[in-house]
Amino acid sequence: MKVPINWLKDYVNINVSPKELGDILTLTGSKVEEIITNGEDISNVVVSQIKKIEKHPDADKLFICEADIGKEVVQIVTAATNMKENDKVPVALHGSTLHGGKEIKKGKLRGVMSNGMFCSTEELGLPEGHVHGLMILPEDAPVGCDIKEYLNLNSSVVDFEITSNRPDCLSVIGIARETSASLNEKINYPNLEYEPNCTEKLSDNLKVLIKSDLCKRYIALGIKNVKIKESSEFIKTRLLEAGVRCINNIVDITNFVMLEYGIPIHAFDRREIKSGTIVVDTGFEGEVFVSLDDVKRTLPKDCLRIKDGENTIGIAGIMGGLNSEIKDDTTEVVIEIANFNGYNIRKNSNKLSLRTEASTRFEKGLDENMCHIVKDRIASLVLEYKIGEVMDGFIDVYENPACEKTLEVSSEYINKFLGINISALEMKEYLDRLELYTKINGDILTIKVPTFRKDIELREDIAEEVARMYGYNKIPNTYDKLTTTSSGESFYQKSVKRLEDILIGCGINESINYPFVSPRIFDKIRIPKDSNLRDALTIKNPLGEDFSIMRTTTIPSMLEGLSRNYSRNNKSARLFEIGKRYFKQDKKLPNEVNTLTIGMYGEVDFYNLKGVIEVILESFKINKEKYEREINETFHPGKTASLIIKGKNIGVFGEIHPDVLENYDINVSCYVAELNLDLLIGNINDEFKYTPLPKYPSTTRDISILIDDETLAMKIKDSIINFSDLVESVKLIDIYKGSQIPKGKKSLTFNISYRSIKKTLTDEEINVVHSKIVRSIESKFNAELR
Repeated sequence: MKVPINWLKDYVNINVSPKELGDILTLTGSKVEEIITNGEDISNVVVSQIKKIEKHPDADKLFICEADIGKEVVQIVTAATNMKENDKVPVALHGSTLHGGKEIKKGKLRGVMSNGMFCSTEELGLPEGHVHGLMILPEDAPVGCDIKEYLNLNSSVVDFEITSNRPDCLSVIGIARETSASLNEKINYPNLEYEPNCTEKLSDNLKVLIKSDLCKRYIALGIKNVKIKESSEFIKTRLLEAGVRCINNIVDITNFVMLEYGIPIHAFDRREIKSGTIVVDTGFEGEVFVSLDDVKRTLPKDCLRIKDGENTIGIAGIMGGLNSEIKDDTTEVVIEIANFNGYNIRKNSNKLSLRTEASTRFEKGLDENMCHIVKDRIASLVLEYKIGEVMDGFIDVYENPACEKTLEVSSEYINKFLGINISALEMKEYLDRLELYTKINGDILTIKVPTFRKDIELREDIAEEVARMYGYNKIPNTYDKLTTTSSGESFYQKSVKRLEDILIGCGINESINYPFVSPRIFDKIRIPKDSNLRDALTIKNPLGEDFSIMRTTTIPSMLEGLSRNYSRNNKSARLFEIGKRYFKQDKKLPNEVNTLTIGMYGEVDFYNLKGVIEVILESFKINKEKYEREINETFHPGKTASLIIKGKNIGVFGEIHPDVLENYDINVSCYVAELNLDLLIGNINDEFKYTPLPKYPSTTRDISILIDDETLAMKIKDSIINFSDLVESVKLIDIYKGSQIPKGKKSLTFNISYRSIKKTLTDEEINVVHSKIVRSIESKFNAELR
């Protein structure tokens, strides 16, 4: 926000230098980015009057001019075409410098001497006007006067960085309030009094309908018998100092008051409101609208529009339409002063890639009550500069007026919060200077918060206002008494670290993947169409389609990692990831499931992956696990199993289906496990139980049986170990299929260890139990002893 100091001086007595003012305002919370002094690099440029213009004899596009600079007449050669004899223009003489440090020296142009150069607004560091070419000065400009003195180019402009919570400071009045409070000087507000000088009422021929709650307030003011012309020198100077291009008296007045009060204003040519009704509403998707900058724009459905009945004449809060702009022959104007929903303005401004002075202010949330003040200011300026006649009455649609808030806070709390010791009376003085008018009742401060201070809601906000007026640099350093407590990692965190150590010890490297993936992953890993895994959370603002949903399975991420290693000719890869899967929940945040994923290829098989899982289970003392055959489209049929612990399915592991591997351009067998980490850690047995060493020896026997290929070895193992207390352990030591084994059968060999805690077992006792176990297996599993 660029604020000319001369403009500030219209409202506040400033008796310090621009640098001192910048320092003071920074210390009171208004961050000054830069202080710009206009024209400090301009020298030897004066007002001249063109006495004679002739065509250059040797150049069609050049003119030879005689320019009176007061003390003499100099010859200037120029290519400009917008001047005529007796016009007054700035001229840079020999040895002068212009904006940006550009030096001007006399010289010949196509053989004719030029003793300097006529100047445009750009060369003087001013915004370009609506006339392109030389800067034509008013007729009363004194010939020979230094241009810096005439245009007041020695003035300074302060560039502020306005935070998003202080939209009231996006205005000269807002900065004037801060300056007034910081310097403890009275603020003189602009004149708001006016008497309508047209008896016709605007409401007799115009109606305003608000059909969307995105518009909080709408004021329409009518101006008749308008004479479109240039603005007064005062208005033009203020706008040029603030970096705003001048257009005509009506548009310049709206821009002037917008900068002054921070409330965007728009002027419509009354002739273009043919229906006699202004409607504020959203529209249909895809409506094409030509904005003031003569660009066709396709409007989103929820974009708020200003309509003449059905035809859109403005994008609310962003830009007006080319069809209703102020023209040279405009004689009646409707001034719009409104308040729109900031979020909607910001969203649609971004969608349209159209950021304007208006949208920048609206999107931060403006004070609805300021609209009436702005209406009065516009009307008073129209009358003051005789731009037209202000119609009697105005239209104001304002259904839910904003009210001032009242906050109470104790001076004791503020002192304790800030670490200072000042009286309640001193606090009141600071707050009153900020127009936070305060009453004192004992230790309690009762503060009336005006509606333009939307950032003040809590007692801490009041403390901040006191602090910045008191002076942050005056607040002493204090240190709270701190107590420290020892804390450490949670059981879950420790378990994850143990798990990482176990996996790294198994020769597996950790990988990290993004939790957002492409919807195409479900087809790549053959997820059924009706699977709930396909019901994934969609990201509202994804980086692209490949990152548009939150993953419900980590297998594709692991396969991507294995594929990347395979494509780089790595003969083997062993990876693990500890990440999350995300599942929808009704009216709740998504359910995040911590997941362990293991993947490997190269000189490994199903049992290598199963062995890693068993190492984890053994390390965590999880001994009530079992495995069940799993049918899963992602995995190879017959080479896939589920891990079951205490009746709960912990996850799946096995060999990836060849069709899936083909989708990832992998030509070797890959083995992947996806386990629920929360359930796994929840079954960790952290208790240590000690038993005495056995006194009596054990005896082992082997048993080889022939069973159906579909029968799981785990079920037979569980049947043996649960058969008798004398069975100490059972190990599967061999699985065999071959020419000697009938088709559809397999041979399993178990090693059974027998021991009694009471005595040494005899061969006869062992043989009895062993025989019973054999018969039980034969009966239960239709097995044959080999």
